[in-house]
Amino acid sequence: MSIKKQELININNYWNAMNYLSVGQLYLMDNPLLRRPLEMKDVKPVVVGHFGTVPGQNLIYVHANRIIKKYGLNMIFISGPGHGGNGPVAARYLEGSYSKIYPNITEDEEGLKKLMKQFSFPGGISSHDAPENPGSIHEGGELGYSIAHAYGAILDNPDLIALTVVGDGEAETGPLATSWHLNKFINPKTDGTILPILHLNHWKINNPTILSRISDDELYNLFVGLGYKPYLVRGNNPMKLHKRMAKVMESVVLDIKEIKANAYKNVRPWWPMIILDTPKGLTGPKEIVGQNKAHQIPFQVTDEESLKRLEKWLRSYHPEKLFDFDGKLKYELRELNPKEEDLMGINPHTNGGLLLKELELPDWQKYCLDFKGHGQVEAQDMIELGSYLRDVFKLNDDNKNFRMFGPDEAVSNRLSKIFEAEHKTWCLPIRKADEMLSTTGRVFDSMLSEHVCEGALEGYLLTGRHGIMHSYEAFIRIVDSMTSQHAKWLKVSSELGWKKPISSLNYILTSHVWQQDHNGYTHQDPGFLNHLVTKKADIVRMYLPIDANTLISCVDHILHTKNYINVVIASKHPRYQWLNKDEAKEHCTEGIGAFEWASSFEGKNPEVILACAGDTPTLEVIAAASILKEQAPDLKFRVVNVIDLFRLESNEKHPHGLTDEKFDKLFTKNKPVIFAFHGYPSLIHQLVYKRNNQNIHVRGYNEEGTITTPFDMRVQNHIDRYHIVLDVLKYIKKDYPELREYCEKELNKHHKYIRANGIDMPEVRNFKWKE
Repeated sequence: MSIKKQELININNYWNAMNYLSVGQLYLMDNPLLRRPLEMKDVKPVVVGHFGTVPGQNLIYVHANRIIKKYGLNMIFISGPGHGGNGPVAARYLEGSYSKIYPNITEDEEGLKKLMKQFSFPGGISSHDAPENPGSIHEGGELGYSIAHAYGAILDNPDLIALTVVGDGEAETGPLATSWHLNKFINPKTDGTILPILHLNHWKINNPTILSRISDDELYNLFVGLGYKPYLVRGNNPMKLHKRMAKVMESVVLDIKEIKANAYKNVRPWWPMIILDTPKGLTGPKEIVGQNKAHQIPFQVTDEESLKRLEKWLRSYHPEKLFDFDGKLKYELRELNPKEEDLMGINPHTNGGLLLKELELPDWQKYCLDFKGHGQVEAQDMIELGSYLRDVFKLNDDNKNFRMFGPDEAVSNRLSKIFEAEHKTWCLPIRKADEMLSTTGRVFDSMLSEHVCEGALEGYLLTGRHGIMHSYEAFIRIVDSMTSQHAKWLKVSSELGWKKPISSLNYILTSHVWQQDHNGYTHQDPGFLNHLVTKKADIVRMYLPIDANTLISCVDHILHTKNYINVVIASKHPRYQWLNKDEAKEHCTEGIGAFEWASSFEGKNPEVILACAGDTPTLEVIAAASILKEQAPDLKFRVVNVIDLFRLESNEKHPHGLTDEKFDKLFTKNKPVIFAFHGYPSLIHQLVYKRNNQNIHVRGYNEEGTITTPFDMRVQNHIDRYHIVLDVLKYIKKDYPELREYCEKELNKHHKYIRANGIDMPEVRNFKWKE
């Protein structure tokens, strides 16, 4: 491959234009083309942002545009380093996509002024490659997720190439380090291609990077060992860099084409990747190039001397050679851009709602268990849900726009029925003992990394598809921060008129705190709910179904939603089934309600409320209600169950919240409420703190319990039926000494029984609700 000298000159000038705009965005709020000497009034009073990573990313972008134009590629650009959003903004402005989305940022001198002033400025735009920037599906403010997002984007997108820049500091994070292995799950027939470019610029904020200080042989062998074919581009001479980068990009595209052409051979390919080794802050002032000082703002403008220094730096790019009289990029440089439909800034995969096809969903009621009475039969809720999800896969097989993600837990979480329709994603050798593995499987279950599953699902959703992540409840906490980042993305995106809604980020959490079997204390953490409740009310939804029918109803509901983060907590163990199909439909639609069949009083003024949220607390409250009906028949109590947790919050704070009038109708204004909750008690108090009735006493998980019986877990945390009854007796005005004695006796009996027999007492194990 040879490249003409004039083309190299034009590429270098285009690169200089990108770098010039990147520096201008950091510093300037006026005089964008230096048509007059720079003055202090032209400079932002507070300069915020990053420069060090920008020239390298700009170099990559201009060469990506060249190769897109030459081969008509379908490519998106993911900026992993996080910082340096001024680079991608400059790139999308110069290619024309920015002004297409934001017509007020015109391609002239006035538009340049607005572009520069808005960056990292009050009322302007973020310093990262944020949702506001056309062409972005990854902000990167929190490092480590770019590769996972990219791989999620290319799943079931066979023609898409996700060019992904990985900073060498970013490469040291745990999520990124393990994400390299995602190439073992990519089928060249059915999936697209990720082109990772490791950007070695040698420095983090203040320390050298590990990968920049190891030998070339060690670095090369690292990536060969990870299953890649590495190409090295190194240097600080711009023209030589351009020549080498152009050659390598050609080689990489030819590699990809060959892999795609030979996909029918079913041989695992060696996917190409590039190592770009350039000094940090290349093209900046000589005294900061290659130094950690280039990482953020190379220098502040505080006096005439530093002002002249900035002007010298900006003029080194020769803006007069790059922009015409009106302030538009010169024609010969604009000619380097791909056709409009191929521009990375407006690639529809980066605005996934444009491509979103609605899921074909079965009638959830056909999967409901048919039974009479309440609590008379047992079933495993997650197994029943598996039948529904199996048919979601079947109905959407042609579109191939639905996947499930989980870290080696689908079978453990009782989702085996989905494998009647779909297999697990796996593109390494398959042996006789392996189960349900396939190179075309769309259940992403075979990599034990919550970070990778979460990141891939996010990338899948952001590019216009649908999915669910299932996990053990305690270990979803590993991705707390990723969920926060996605919540922020959704908030900002929903405020942009041109960003179309995407399918919701859905979690099904099981193996939950209340039955750990052989796992114990380490597997007990219901705090994901506490984490989510802090997010914006128009983003987050939380559901606690109590049996199979309510679980299937909740999951069907969340699969219909857009731009939410939905979490469903479910049991995978045998559980009593409380509500038939019609009752489940009504109760889930309301999200909260009184169980009249479990209550002893249907009037307006009960003496006490027994409330519950979650499958296990519901069982214990109903068992407590059974004891009270039998041994305190004159006591007037109401049982209230909560499926949609945000129904507890005021409607002034959350769209799902009850009005005070409806809340008071269920809970009264002042009667004691004994509330058995799935998670930490403080969360309920947080939700109801403004309600009229503050006579609410919550029992939930209090960090007690290790390997023990299911009922003993409840006893240790005081949400069992006997402690609930004792709480009722504590807060009502009547005295039932015999009932109190009975509960204390049963608790003592339980303590001795499990230590002698290793299982719960027969009266606990064999409990049945009496209609």
